[in-house]
Amino acid sequence: MILAIESSCDDSSIAVLNSSNFALEFYEKISQELEHSKYGGVVPELAARLHTEALPRILERAKPFFGSLKAVAVTHAPGLSVSLIGGVNMAKTLSLALNLPLIGVNHLIGHIYSLFLDKEAEFPLGVLLVSGGHTMILDIDARGAISVLASTSDDSFGETFDKCAKMLGLGYPGGAIIENLAKNGTPKFSFPVPLKGDKRLQYSFSGLKNAVRVQIEKLSQNGELTGQDKCDIAYAFQKSACEHITDKLSRVFNERKFRRFGVVGGASANTHLRQNLANLCDAHECELLFAPLKFCSDNAAMIARAGLEKYRKQNFIAPQNLQIIPSLNLNSAFE
Repeated sequence: MILAIESSCDDSSIAVLNSSNFALEFYEKISQELEHSKYGGVVPELAARLHTEALPRILERAKPFFGSLKAVAVTHAPGLSVSLIGGVNMAKTLSLALNLPLIGVNHLIGHIYSLFLDKEAEFPLGVLLVSGGHTMILDIDARGAISVLASTSDDSFGETFDKCAKMLGLGYPGGAIIENLAKNGTPKFSFPVPLKGDKRLQYSFSGLKNAVRVQIEKLSQNGELTGQDKCDIAYAFQKSACEHITDKLSRVFNERKFRRFGVVGGASANTHLRQNLANLCDAHECELLFAPLKFCSDNAAMIARAGLEKYRKQNFIAPQNLQIIPSLNLNSAFE
């Protein structure tokens, strides 16, 4: 069995995966959403302290599996440095104390393997990764080598939902809140689709975010926003944000004939985005894959699954050599 630890942002999670049959023998995740919601976003120092409290509690409940462990895997990149260090230090300690091989996992690769939690991975595969920190289109060849086809030049898809929710005076995280409000919205407002007609294959959400801010300020001049105003803004914002994703993705589909395409990351839970992507894949006769909703956001199960691939290749690292890598370098992110 492989024990995995995830603490890249604001979720503390530990999993134990049976390497022989992909069975998830133990899994627990403690979210910090409630604690961060009062601040409208993740506060790094608070996240670090909460990881320090939560991870040992979860690990205590995973102790019955210690005798069957063959390796320890941990997220070491990318993420908040103060959050990553909590999980990495725990993994190093376990590796030394239990005399187990240590595996460092890039949590973005973990998201890819969330598509194959209970089975062998199948490549080649196209992937859309949409989360609170990243937005990118990936091409994975038959050998599993990953190429980045497009990424965002500023905010991520999920981050933009959080920021728009904050501008509207709503809670955190903003993704589910905006989506629920949009269900009762009407097409009263219209926001531009970013980079529409632009030949660059990249994402950018800063202009859309600014358009939402301007509309909120205009309505606020006449008093507080009504509940319907918020629903209508959420509707228009979500429509433009999702169309931006599929607009650029359709260009990729026209150039590359994917037989299978996966969508991963916490923001992939958005139902409007899922429907748009389903329509796109149907038009291109491409099989669409989603991770289970429970495992869309950061979690240790996907880290264990990605760790299993490294375990099979005996891709281990000495505890003293495992370093945290907070920032994502697209040129070397998936080497």
